[in-house]
Amino acid sequence: MTTYRQVKGYSVKSVAGDPANVKEGQIWYNSSAKEIKVVPFIESWSSGGNMGTGRRALWGAGSQTAGLAFGGYIGPAISNATEEYGGTSWTSGGNLSGGRYHLAGTGTQTAGLAFGGLAVTGQPKSSATEEYNGSSWSGGGNMGTARYVLSGLGIQTAAVAFGGAPSPTATEEYDGSSWTSGGNYPESKSAQGGCGTLTAGLGVGGSPDTSLTCEYNGTSWTAVNDANYDVNNGWASGSQTVAVLSGGSPETNRPKTQTYDGTNWTTSSATLSQGTYAPGGSSVSGTASLSFGGGYPGGNSVVTEEFTSQTAARSVDVS
Repeated sequence: MTTYRQVKGYSVKSVAGDPANVKEGQIWYNSSAKEIKVVPFIESWSSGGNMGTGRRALWGAGSQTAGLAFGGYIGPAISNATEEYGGTSWTSGGNLSGGRYHLAGTGTQTAGLAFGGLAVTGQPKSSATEEYNGSSWSGGGNMGTARYVLSGLGIQTAAVAFGGAPSPTATEEYDGSSWTSGGNYPESKSAQGGCGTLTAGLGVGGSPDTSLTCEYNGTSWTAVNDANYDVNNGWASGSQTVAVLSGGSPETNRPKTQTYDGTNWTTSSATLSQGTYAPGGSSVSGTASLSFGGGYPGGNSVVTEEFTSQTAARSVDVS
């Protein structure tokens, strides 16, 4: 019989407990528990609390335990509602000044940002910016270019807006009071996933359907390795070095998940129970994120799902 030492070149250590700072693939014998332990890498989606109102083409921000959802299309109504997620359930927050959908935004639950979008079906695009303080929205500086189906990333005082119609390569940067022009996106796209910071941003996917991935350094965008498959109107959360992408179109890819390590995308074994297009989600983490709302054939979703990526010690069953 081949032993672990023959395969890996070293013996399984015996320790009285579980060592600190364990890494993926590590194995040991816990002499106190009389168990062999191993550290697998686990990615999964689990159910969270349902939203109060099902909607698509909304936007989200914040974290898995302090999320923010705002705007969206209910059909035929356009929502101005804001909801706050506390880790298990949603509560109502302060309304936007008016209903908007296919808008973008970024930030946190107590310092959120909303910009662009459509206020009325078929009507002119919006350049309006609003800032959220954890209870109410107030007006910020207008964007230089009114647009919708755009994307956003960053924080309330250092944000990036990019893509969208009718200016699909334009980028703008927000400093907490006004917008200025940034570097153009490499291709004409709308409905991208966006996450990260003003000086280390990430844009991925978009419409027309694409797997294009681009990184922003605060001045210019650079195309990097493509995602594994096309996604438009999907949701990205995390940073330029640890990100997750889920949902969107085409429909066959909607339940799938991809993760990014700063160089390459990997298709995860974790899948959404209800993949939707134009969902919202959290923004700050690629290992503990949210996906909520969005559309599916025949309706709008109220479902919230929580993504977790982690290494965790587990006992080995040798029976």
